[in-house]
Amino acid sequence: MTPSDVKATLSFTDGSPSMDLPIYKGSVGPDVIDIRKLYAQTGKFTYDPGFLSTASCNSTITYIDGDKGELLYRGYPIEQLAVNCDYLETCYLLLYGELPNQSQKDSFVERVTKHTMVNEQMQFFLRGFRRDAHPMAVMTGLVGAMSAFYHDSTDINNPEHREIAAIRLIAKMPTLVAMAYKYTIGQPYIYPKNDLSYAGNFMRMMFATPCEDYKPNDVLVRAMDRIFTLHADHEQNASTSTVRLCGSSGTNPFAAIAAGVACLWGPAHGGANEACLNMLADIQQMGGEAKIGEFIKQVKDKSSNVKLMGFGHRVYKNYDPRAKLMRETCHEVLNELGLQNDPLFKLAMSLEKIALEDEYFVARKLYPNVDFYSGIVQRAIGIPVPLFTAIFALARTVGWIAQLNEMISDPEYKIGRPRQLFVGAAARDVKPIAQR
Repeated sequence: MTPSDVKATLSFTDGSPSMDLPIYKGSVGPDVIDIRKLYAQTGKFTYDPGFLSTASCNSTITYIDGDKGELLYRGYPIEQLAVNCDYLETCYLLLYGELPNQSQKDSFVERVTKHTMVNEQMQFFLRGFRRDAHPMAVMTGLVGAMSAFYHDSTDINNPEHREIAAIRLIAKMPTLVAMAYKYTIGQPYIYPKNDLSYAGNFMRMMFATPCEDYKPNDVLVRAMDRIFTLHADHEQNASTSTVRLCGSSGTNPFAAIAAGVACLWGPAHGGANEACLNMLADIQQMGGEAKIGEFIKQVKDKSSNVKLMGFGHRVYKNYDPRAKLMRETCHEVLNELGLQNDPLFKLAMSLEKIALEDEYFVARKLYPNVDFYSGIVQRAIGIPVPLFTAIFALARTVGWIAQLNEMISDPEYKIGRPRQLFVGAAARDVKPIAQR
C-alpha cells in the first residue's frame, strides 16, 4: 500500500488544529482515507453504524462494483468462472490467488477428496440434537466441534495448520450438511464416495439410501456446483467480517468459521433464500397466481408490512451478476425435471416477470437476486427449505478461510476493537438500597 500524493485535510470550526489524513488508492474501487492516527491526534473517533463507509482491511481476494453489477474473484469475472471452472478450481483460486493448471488441480482435488470423511464420533455428537432442530443450529455446533476432533490443526498462527484446516473444512462441510439432513429425516448417513465430483458426492450423500444405487443427474450436479461457485465469496459482508473479527483474537480456524456460520444464519444474510421460498409459499396459500396482483399492491403500500423477498440487493444497485447465471441454471433445472407447470414455480416465474417489467420495481432496481433463483433451484432439486442456509455456509466456507488466512498473514493486522459513541449515564454513586 502506497499513499496517494493527494491528502484529505480535516478542519474544525472550534479553532482546534487541522490535520492531514493520508489517502490510499486501491487497484480498482474507491480511495480510502486513513484515519488510524485520528484518535491519537484529535481525541475523536469516527461514527459509522454498520461500518458502511469504513474499509476494515485491505484485501486482494474479491471485488464488487455494485453500481456496475460486477463481481470479481482475484480479478476474474464471476460470469467467466461460473461457465469455465468448477467449484474446486474456484476454491483453489480464492485460497492461492491463481487458477490451477491441470496438475495443480488434480493434486488439490485429490487432497480435498481424501478428507471427505468425518470422525465417526461426530455421529454420536449429532444424536444429542433434537430431530426437528434447525439445520443451522446443528451446523454451528458441528463446525465448532471440529476443533475438538481435529485438534492437531488448531493453531491459527501456524500456516501449515491453517492449510490443513482449510482442506478439512472444504472437504468435510458437504459431509456434515448431508449428515445434518439425514439426521432430521431419520435416514442412515451415507458415507462419501471418492470417485464422484465434489457436487456429485454431496448430492449422493443427501439423496442416496442403502436400499438402491444412486446415480447423480448431471444437470442437477452442474446446478449444485454453480450454486457453490456463485456463493464462494462476497467481499467484507457480515459473516466474513465476523470470521475476521473472531479470528483476530487468535482463536482456532474451526471456531472462526463456526462464528461465520452463526452470522450467516440471520434472515437478512444467508437466510434470504429461505425467506424468499417462504414468501412464495405464503402467496400460494393466499390463492397463488390469481393473488399476485393483490400481493404486489401490498408490497407497494408503504403502510403495509409486506416485503418482497429475493429482489434487490444491499450492494448491487444494478442487476446482480450472480442472478443472471442462476437464472439460466434455474430454467435448465426446471426443464430437466419437467417442473415448468408446478404451481409454485409458475408463481415464481410470474413474480419474476412482474419485477422485470413493472415500472415500480424497475425504477427502484428491485431485480430478482441470486437468492430468488438459488432457492427455486434447490427446492426443485429436492432440498428442504430449512437446509438452504446450510448449503450457503458450505459454499462460503472457502471464502471465509481465504479471508481469514489473508488477515492472519497481514503484518498490519490487530485484534478487532471497534469504538463507540457513549450516550448513557455519566459516572454516578451507588446509594444504599433504602435511599433508591
